[in-house]
Formats: sequence, structure tokens, C-alpha cells
Amino acid sequence: MSGVPLRDQFVISRVVRVATGVVALGHVGELTQIVPFELVDAVLAETGRVQHRLRELPSRVGVYFLLAMCLFPEVGYRLVWDRMTSALAGLPTVVSPTAKALRDLRRRVGAAPMRALFEVLCGPLAQPVTPGARFGRYRMVSFDGCSSLKAPDTDRNRAWLDRLAHGGYPQLELMTLVETGTRAVIGAVFGPTAIGETDYARRLLHLLRPDMLVLWDEGFDGNDFLAAVTGTGAQILGRLRSNRRAPILSRLADGSYLSVIGTVNVRIIDAQITVTCAGGTVFTGSYRLVTSLTDAHRHPADVLVGPYHQRWEHESAYYALRHTLLHGRVLRSGDPAGLEQEMWALLTLYQLLRTAMVDAAESLPGTDPDRCSFTIALQSARDQVIQAAGVTSDDTTPATGAIARAILAGLLPARRLRVSTRKVKSPVSRYKERLDDSRPDHSRTITRLLITLLQPVPTPPAVSRDERPTAPAERRRQQQVLTLLHQNPNRHWKAQENARHLSDVTLNTMYRQLSRWAAGQLICKIKPGVYTAEPISAALLPPAQNS
Repeated sequence: MSGVPLRDQFVISRVVRVATGVVALGHVGELTQIVPFELVDAVLAETGRVQHRLRELPSRVGVYFLLAMCLFPEVGYRLVWDRMTSALAGLPTVVSPTAKALRDLRRRVGAAPMRALFEVLCGPLAQPVTPGARFGRYRMVSFDGCSSLKAPDTDRNRAWLDRLAHGGYPQLELMTLVETGTRAVIGAVFGPTAIGETDYARRLLHLLRPDMLVLWDEGFDGNDFLAAVTGTGAQILGRLRSNRRAPILSRLADGSYLSVIGTVNVRIIDAQITVTCAGGTVFTGSYRLVTSLTDAHRHPADVLVGPYHQRWEHESAYYALRHTLLHGRVLRSGDPAGLEQEMWALLTLYQLLRTAMVDAAESLPGTDPDRCSFTIALQSARDQVIQAAGVTSDDTTPATGAIARAILAGLLPARRLRVSTRKVKSPVSRYKERLDDSRPDHSRTITRLLITLLQPVPTPPAVSRDERPTAPAERRRQQQVLTLLHQNPNRHWKAQENARHLSDVTLNTMYRQLSRWAAGQLICKIKPGVYTAEPISAALLPPAQNS
């Protein structure tokens, strides 16, 4: 303050402990205690990425720079570097590299050390007594994919990821196995969105253990995938697709029934959820669950519906990754090698923050990790990088450091029942038009939740395709095609020509239906994709021709 005597001022001084020499610049504040220098040096040596000569920017500094780059996604390389070194200005080893030098540092480090670092740090974090992490003796985990991570629109990225049909950014598919109680990442794979979610999930099956209960949403209930998951010894509790038909082998007292999907013996639960919100809004939804926990006495159906709801913690994990950490921004890297490196760095940073949050929660016995704020952990970690505070464990530990103190000071209230609207704003999303319009426009507190178990509907006997009644749309097309062919009975009509005369059919559907009509002797098939008229019953002609 200008004009104030020195004796009336406070002089604050502190000691900053970092590594020595040129590697002193490498740190991520207090998070460095979770990913210490020795660990970084070990993964660099294991992947063969240790520098061959002494540099102003050695490889260890590059690893920490990559983590800081994900911690500050809103600024460029030079400003990320300034945040890492702002508290180290007095060191003789502080350098001021150009943006190009930092890009070259990224290339020298490569993706392999970041992947190795993630594989060391990933995994479940909950202890046996951590609240909300287990269902009985089973640790709850879930599979889910995220396809909304955007990459820069460059030729090299498009060659790997392809570009969206409507002209948007190339998108990366991320598949993770997450511990729902802590939202920690147990394993991750990523790549083009053209590869199916279950194909990505198969690459993570080796991480499953017999003490895990695997949760998933619709789309993971394929016969082969179901058999592969149960083959690991893990138990399953997932959602069945609405069009999935399973035989009723035995009805159980709790309203569920035993069935079989592929080669796996399962139990199926049909439940209706009636939700009453504050203000009187009422709406219903339904769950159709499949589980390998077939003992209805030990695991009643109405009890199993509750743990399945924990699957939505996976959505919260992706929200923290995409929005809280990345702020919805496009990734930095313009080529596949850089994207791979950036993704492993991003996942590693996410796991570091989750580890700090769980350490903080466990320092206060009985605290559910759900109450820890990811935003508080992130902002506190950023502050510690700028201050170069808590880099070593001489002063504090992760459970008692500044990040833990900030988290515990800002604990969220206990989880309350509430309903989220989950409105989709993207105009090109296939989920934009909701079928259920009874849900409220804003998130509201739930005042009453009623779970009603439904009795299974007997599966109708299988009917061959030829015995199924013709749908009205197909019958209309059938009449139009027959009329067209009989206008010139001697002409050979191609399937493409028939499809062009109809406005509501794809070429693939036209091929299938023409083949089916030829098998029923309504028309004559000359060769693949080519048809001609045959005498037909008057009942099949349009009304105008029946008169």
C-alpha cells in the first residue's frame, strides 16, 4: 500500500520445494505427490523416452507439462508454461521456451509414457468400508461410452476419425470402465466412433474381477458380450433392449423370472417406476433388467432396482471430464499421435483428481465420495500449480493438503432424490425429440418414488417370416410395384427403378421386399436385382383396377 510505513505491512515468505537442476520446472503442484518424480522417471525409462542428452526441457518436465496442459485447457502452450513456472522465477534453471519448443517437447515424449502412467494410476479407489461403493460383497462398476469429445478438423484427424455427415468436428469414441462409488476410471480405450461400443468394451474385460457387479445401459446385452462378461466371473445387472425377447423358464415369488440369453442363465426383472416431484408432477418410466444374480431370496427384485440406478454415476464422470475439466472445448492435437497422447494425459489428470477427492473423503470417516466437489478439487489443484505448493511430501500429504482442506470445507449435502430433464439441445441428435413429454422442464426434487414389479408377458410362439401379416406400408408398396410392373409386363425392371418410383423406401428395403415377393410368386425374378411381371390375383390390385 502506497504511503504505509513498512512496520505496518505484512511480509509473507514461504519455501518452495521442487526437484533440483533442469528438472525442477516439472511439477503439477500438490498432485505431484500422487505422481512423484520417481514414478515419472520409471515410466520414461520403461518406454524408452528418457532424453539422450541434457536439455533445457528434459522428458520428465515434458510429462508434467502435458498434465498441466490438460489442467489449463483454455490457454496456449506458453501460458501453460508460465503457470507452471510463475512461482519459480528465482531459480537459475528457469527457461522461457517458445511455443514451437514446447510442441517439439510433446513429440519427443510421445504417447507411450502417458499411457503407461495412466495404467499405473487407474483402478478402483474405494476401500471395503467406503460408503456407496458396494452392493453386498460386490464392488459396483459400469461400462459406458462417450462419443462427444471433439478433435480439431484437420486432414489427419479426419483420416482417422472421419468427419460427421453434417459437417461438424471429428469425434472421438471413449469407452471406460468406471467404479460408480468413486467415479474412478478402472480402464479406458478410445478411437473412431465407427467401431461399436461393445467392441471397445471387450478390450476392457480383462479388468473385471469376480467381486464386481457390472452395470450397463441398453445396447450391451448381446449374447456374445453377455457370455464374455459372465465368463470373467463378474456378476451383471444391466438393462435389456425393449425389443429383446427371452423365454420364461420359471416364475419367482418376487415377480422376476428365470430365463436364458444365448448360453447364459439369467434372471429378468420388469419394473415400473412412478415418480412424484415437488409441485405435484407425476410421470412413469420402466426398467427391464437382466442379472446373473438368480437367487431371489438373497437379492430380491425390488432391491436390485436400486443398485442399477448407480449406473448414472458414469454420466457424472463424463460430465466432469467433458465440461468441468475441458469446458466443452475441442481437443488441441491436430494429428492422431497427438490426440492419443492428449487423451492419455487427460485421463491421467482426471484420475489424479479423483484420487485426491477419495483421499480427502476417507480422511473424514463415513464421508461418501459423492459429496466431494470435482470443481473445488480442480480449482484448488490449479492454484497449487501456480504457487508450486505441496510439490513434495515434506510439508503435507494428499489427505491433509490444500486440495483436501478445500474439498472438506466445501462438502456437498447428502445426495437427494431428484429427476433430471436430460434435454437434448443438439439439432442433429437422434435423441432430440423425446417420446416422453411428461417429464418436467427443470430438475426437481422427488417427493415420492414407487417401484412396481410387473408380471412377465408370455413370449408368443415364433412365427416364420412368410406367416407374418404384411404391414400396411409394405402392402401399399406391393400394390404400387405390381401396378408399375404390369403396365409393361415384358420389361425387365431393376430394383433401383422400382425404388425411384416410391418415395418412402430405401434401396436396401426395396431389394429385400422384391426378393420376398418373388419367393411368394407375386412377381418373377429374372436375375439378382431384376424382376418382371407375373399374373396376379385381382385381390392384390388397387381398388381402381378391381372394379
